[in-house]
Amino acid sequence: MTDKRRIEVFSAGCAVCEEAIAKVNEIACPSCEVTVLDMTDPAVAERAKALGIQSVPAVAINGVLADCCQGRGINEDTLRAAGLGQSP
Repeated sequence: MTDKRRIEVFSAGCAVCEEAIAKVNEIACPSCEVTVLDMTDPAVAERAKALGIQSVPAVAINGVLADCCQGRGINEDTLRAAGLGQSP
C-alpha cells in the first residue's frame, strides 16, 4: 500500500485561488491527493481557522499549513500606518 500525501487547497473561488489550484495540480505527484475546499462552507472555514489560515488561497500538506501561506492576512498596525482610519 502506498502512502498518499494529503494536500488541501483552501479557496474562495476567486481568480487568484483558481491560479493557485492550477499550480498545485500542476506540481502534484501521483502520491499527492489534492482536495479543494470551499471557504464559504462553515465547516471548511472552521478547519481553516484551526490551521491558522488568515487569507486565501492557502495550502495545507498533511494537516500542516505550508510556510508560504503563514503569516498573511490583515494587520491592524500596518493598515493604520498606511492611513486607514485617518482623515486625508
